[in-house]
Amino acid sequence: MNKKFDVRKLVQISLLISLQIILTRYCSIQTPIVRISFGFVPVVIIAMLYGPVSCGIANGIADIIGVMLFPTGSFFPGFTLNAVLAGVIYGIFLYNKPATWSRILCALSLISIVVNLGLGTYWLSIMMGKGFIALLPARIFKELALIPIRAIVIGIIWKKIIVKFPKVSQV
Repeated sequence: MNKKFDVRKLVQISLLISLQIILTRYCSIQTPIVRISFGFVPVVIIAMLYGPVSCGIANGIADIIGVMLFPTGSFFPGFTLNAVLAGVIYGIFLYNKPATWSRILCALSLISIVVNLGLGTYWLSIMMGKGFIALLPARIFKELALIPIRAIVIGIIWKKIIVKFPKVSQV
């Protein structure tokens, strides 16, 4: 049986996609400019267990399904690109690597600065017709506040998931 199309892997990723949609759409604080949620947790688990390609695809699928099932505005493909990039970045830094705080902080910094602040603010400025610089202050504050929280959560997940299930992705 081909490992790339393993049914167990597809079911586990599908369940984590469902959890990500629920955490992002229902268990979040959302304004037109900022969304605060724990939807990153299932994404990080997929990244740790299955790598950057699976995580990028899964995060893109979760974004598209979430927008179709629970629309809060119009669909914009730029945000789906952000979801894919964030999944790939998490996978690059967290898949089959030793658990270090520097690795976690590098992944979070790259996602926060390039994906969320850079691209995300650019997409919002296009959609809302507001200036890029006008949208930045609230988004910078949110990212600075969430990096330590996300880092602690990822550190806990890494120790709980990978230490207890080091070979889950190879089963």
